[in-house]
Amino acid sequence: MIAAAFFGSALTPVKHRELTTQRSITPRAKAVDVDLAPPTKRVPPKAPEGAPVVPPQDLASRPRRNRRSATVREAFRETVLSPSNFIYPIFVHDGEDDIPIKSMPGQARLGWKSGMIKKVREARAAGVNQVVVFPKTPDDLKSATAEESFNPNGLAQRSISLLKDTFPDLEVYTDVALDPYNTMGHDGMVRSDGVIMNDETVYYLCKQAVSQARAGADVISPSDMMDGRVGAIRDALDAEGFTNVAIMSYTAKYNSAYYGPFRDALASAPRPGTEEWRIPKDKAEYQMDPANFRECLREAALDEAEGADIMMVKPAGAYLDIIRALKDNSALPISAYQVSGEYSMLKAAAAAGYLNEKDAVLESLISIKRAGADLTLTYFAIDAAKWLQEV
Repeated sequence: MIAAAFFGSALTPVKHRELTTQRSITPRAKAVDVDLAPPTKRVPPKAPEGAPVVPPQDLASRPRRNRRSATVREAFRETVLSPSNFIYPIFVHDGEDDIPIKSMPGQARLGWKSGMIKKVREARAAGVNQVVVFPKTPDDLKSATAEESFNPNGLAQRSISLLKDTFPDLEVYTDVALDPYNTMGHDGMVRSDGVIMNDETVYYLCKQAVSQARAGADVISPSDMMDGRVGAIRDALDAEGFTNVAIMSYTAKYNSAYYGPFRDALASAPRPGTEEWRIPKDKAEYQMDPANFRECLREAALDEAEGADIMMVKPAGAYLDIIRALKDNSALPISAYQVSGEYSMLKAAAAAGYLNEKDAVLESLISIKRAGADLTLTYFAIDAAKWLQEV
């Protein structure tokens, strides 16, 4: 339509002022007398041979003027990434050696005494001073009721304490859910008819949160999606004197297909059930339906009312609209989790030569922040922080 207006229906010139986007009131000021301009040695740029010679359009505004150089583009950049925006997720296990995670190239289950400290030191050197700890619980410590989750000498609690003892100013986030400790692979206790028990699970989540706070956690992050758990955890923390420990709630955690590599890393996928004990094959009963938008607003209103300090959207890349919805409807900081599946897809495409890894990763992270995320949990945190220093 614009092309037709510009060239005419038969490709004949038309007056520019017929276009609604053209300047139509104030006549163009007389050009400066070129004889008064100082001489220049710059050589005028050449157009490609065969390019048409046309008069300049009489445009009131040319947005490209604000993109004409790297300096100008940087000056007007609306969204800027910083290592301070990143939270680095780390997997730990109760051993000495680091164990590579096959489905997540470049990531490993870190030995909690050595590999974890080395990796966090690397992150801090790159400017990333926030981590979230995910423990790989040995199978012999798992149970149907997941009591290991609040063991004061458990792997998560020991890892938190060691991190805070080694790096006192490190911001340590934790994961509150039962699936790493549950023999059935669910975030809550599973009843024999396959129902996830909400209130009984919340009771244990509170014990887990308090044990993590006692170990030194700065931010408790309930990822379980049980109803009422934010308020219950807030009350439990306050009752134990942990009023300064924050809660980052997984407010909009979707029942996503992108979690596969993470569950591989922690062996936390739902297990097959039996005739005597049904186990749901997925987490649709408590995680959100990927088809739903308005539901996130309800979850956000509840979490904020119950005392959440930060609200998270998980996954990030496929749910940018949800990030924006939470940002527009709450004054709380918003975080987003660029999950394991997102990480592995980018790594696979880069390894195959289909994408430039650095460019694609930074673009994905800027899109998450542009959508409204104040914090991004990403396995690319260290690499991205180093790349930002190169720019």
